[in-house]
Amino acid sequence: MNLTSATQLLSRKQIRSIAESTDARISVWSGAVRSGKTIASLIAFLIGIADAPPQGLILVVGRTLQTIERNVIEPLQDSALFGIVAGQIHHTRGATTAVILGRTVHLVGASDARAEGRIRGLTAYLAYVDEATLVPESFFNQLLARLSVPGARLLATTNPDGPAHWLRKSFILRRGELDLATWHFTLDDNPALDPSYVKALKAEYVGLWYRRFILGDWCLAEGAVYDMWDETTHVVAELPPIASWLAVGLDYGTTNPTSAVLLGLGADRRLYAAAEWRYDSKRQLKQLTDAQQSAAIREWLAGITVAGQTGIAPEYVVVDPSAASMRAQLYHDGLIVTPGSNEVLDGIRTVSTVLGADRLRIHRSCKGLLDELPGYSWDDQAAERGEDKPIKADDHSLDALRYAIHTTRAIWQPHVALAA
Repeated sequence: MNLTSATQLLSRKQIRSIAESTDARISVWSGAVRSGKTIASLIAFLIGIADAPPQGLILVVGRTLQTIERNVIEPLQDSALFGIVAGQIHHTRGATTAVILGRTVHLVGASDARAEGRIRGLTAYLAYVDEATLVPESFFNQLLARLSVPGARLLATTNPDGPAHWLRKSFILRRGELDLATWHFTLDDNPALDPSYVKALKAEYVGLWYRRFILGDWCLAEGAVYDMWDETTHVVAELPPIASWLAVGLDYGTTNPTSAVLLGLGADRRLYAAAEWRYDSKRQLKQLTDAQQSAAIREWLAGITVAGQTGIAPEYVVVDPSAASMRAQLYHDGLIVTPGSNEVLDGIRTVSTVLGADRLRIHRSCKGLLDELPGYSWDDQAAERGEDKPIKADDHSLDALRYAIHTTRAIWQPHVALAA
């Protein structure tokens, strides 16, 4: 195979991992984002396909078919990375097979434990697992059992998770007992990256996310979720000119409080939580209907005064995705409504990024948000089980802020200087 394009900028660690993977039944490339682990593992996978005997299936596993296409198939088809070999990668989007170097390769999504049934009974020779920490443990174990052809191998990549994650505890830490090779990559291990890009990427991650996605550490989610929060820096008494009112994030409650947070993009290229509306039925001793809450939110927006302007019309109202009735009510009342992205960890990471880069500030009038921010903490008991979860308490305004920021990221990101 001609892999000149992919190999001309490989580091010693990448080359060593490719060579050593041929002698191990299980190979795991673990570490930071954009650290070169995926390119090394894909080259090893191509070599494995070229050397595979006719018997035994070849599989690519990922969380979904879409992630397989994005993380595995598309990079393999990139001629800038793999030269003429890219022309030997054939796949129709949405199909569950691909043809790689003339061999049929089966693409298997494994988003939950039910995916285990998709591979029961088959006999495989080679498997490539993308983002192995996102695959159910039962599926991973079943996959290893299916790799029963003599010389069969499993290649896996992953970003690190918590130290109690099953992949680390049951496999990586037991490499001395198992036929397993593993390599740890940091962002600085990739010689192909432009230094300015590395600098910008390091600026985008803070706290837990910096340790995992830049340093490649398997570290615990513990303590404050927003450990970069600094009231003296992040709270403002005056707002700058606002270039765009991006959204109102809305966390909906009936017995719990409903919280709405207004998000603006300032002329200084920062995001601003500019105002907040909350209704707590327990304190008020009265529940509001959806229509009453919608009317109160619209009245609140109409009465907000910023820089001499009274009345705010946000581009979107981003609503708790589980609150279908409230979304319908707001839409009926003439607002532009979209369900919030409920990818909690991704949303927390986005908020952490803008806080850590001093690209988000909170107006002092947002009392609920300011009360919740300092005490928002990771769940220690969940961390011991290998799960990253914040404690689900006193987080209504924080959820509203997360919906607004994370869901509108594609709109504000080109205008916010994260590396500043």
